[in-house]
Amino acid sequence: MPLVGSVGSAQALGGREAGLQATHHALNKIGVFSPNFGIVIASHQYQPREVLSGVSSLLGESPVIGFSSPAGLTGDGHQPHSVVVALLGGDFEVQTEWHPEFAQSGRETALKIVEQARVNGQPKSVLCFADGFNGDAEQFCSTIPTQSNPLVGALSSGDMNTGTTFQLAGNQTGVGGLAAAFLQGGFRMSVGYAHGWDPIGRQFRVTRSRGFWLRTLDGRPASETYAEIFGYPARDWAFPPLNHLARLYPLGVEQGEEMIIRSPIRVEADGSFRMNAAIRDGIDAYLLVGSRNSCENAARRAAQQALQGLQDARPALAIVLVDIAWQMLLTANPGIEIAAIQEILGTQVPIAGGYTLGQIVPMQDASPKLLNQHITVILFGEAAE
Repeated sequence: MPLVGSVGSAQALGGREAGLQATHHALNKIGVFSPNFGIVIASHQYQPREVLSGVSSLLGESPVIGFSSPAGLTGDGHQPHSVVVALLGGDFEVQTEWHPEFAQSGRETALKIVEQARVNGQPKSVLCFADGFNGDAEQFCSTIPTQSNPLVGALSSGDMNTGTTFQLAGNQTGVGGLAAAFLQGGFRMSVGYAHGWDPIGRQFRVTRSRGFWLRTLDGRPASETYAEIFGYPARDWAFPPLNHLARLYPLGVEQGEEMIIRSPIRVEADGSFRMNAAIRDGIDAYLLVGSRNSCENAARRAAQQALQGLQDARPALAIVLVDIAWQMLLTANPGIEIAAIQEILGTQVPIAGGYTLGQIVPMQDASPKLLNQHITVILFGEAAE
């Protein structure tokens, strides 16, 4: 049986109707094939239980996982206030799990994922979506063993003001959890990722951080440092829109011999930055700025890397997980990252995706890595005969 993918999307007043319509469109496109697996990207403005009700009314017992996003993405571009449903059918098996304990312990969740991935001793690929506001995703990633099964995913985003997201797996939904799908059989999965942010020459020393809160840069509240650079008063950074737009200006921090990007989720009232990955005291940080051109090039690189990873396999479905900073940066040109990806993949490959608060990618001979500010392209292709 060939590997076949399809994508449907819909907008409606209620989550159940949007989920039902999106699933109906996806089923129409997949034709006579029966889907083995569904991925749902739903606007955080919908009730997750209603979305799941609409999707499952047509898919029945087919395995499904999903996450919330400010907007969906398809081959047609940016889809605000929508539900996007991707379906994949072929000669493979899927098992989904819901882990409500993620917000309390990323390590405990990771250990359960590893245990499940080893069941029956068969190689499995793992796709997961976790809460982007709560939980320690970096701890989760570092707990996954180096020689473990390939794991890729993202941190779901949602209402930036209330700090709530949702995830769904099987017939369960909730906040603060992790949805996981374990896939094995006749398919090949390949991942590409890149970002469009570059240093502009400003360097700081992280002088005080506690957990997820970056308190001071160069001995001053982080918001004061940004106020000096960008010209807005420090107190304004604690209120909309600047408290969330700070994500447009992430920090490149040293980690061993490489530089990684760490992005604020919001600016707190005391001027500290709330991150979703800890930053150590005493390290150097560099201010980064993104551009449309750099992001378009990054989208092409990510798609090219994923396509090359498939080798001779035909891509059947693309899942695109984009940092929410891209949505902020590309407000005037929504969906251009999809157009850039289609320059590499063509317009015939179905695309589904959404905006996230972090991306999790597999590494060669290392544990998975938590990224900020990246675009991740996941391709599913037919396994070689």
